[in-house]
Amino acid sequence: MPRRKIDIAFTRAKLAVPIDGCFWRGCPEHAASPKANAEWWREELDRNMERDRETNARLLSKGWTVLRFWEYEWPDAVMRRVAAAVDRKRADK
Repeated sequence: MPRRKIDIAFTRAKLAVPIDGCFWRGCPEHAASPKANAEWWREELDRNMERDRETNARLLSKGWTVLRFWEYEWPDAVMRRVAAAVDRKRADK
């Protein structure tokens, strides 16, 4: 598998937090389809989304929790969800 990066990783809690860009990851609310070279872009963006699904599956199979967020999500709301997930992981130990 090619190397993949997670934006934020809490290694002790095994919590991965990717922050996805609307264009590159196909946000259902904000993604736009380029008009020029449309077929190539559609394939490229579809590959990105498939890679994300593969990455999630691999992390989950290794016992990680994956919380994906969109770039436009309010940082305070993201932080609260991440903190709650870390707290749950601590409580499970």
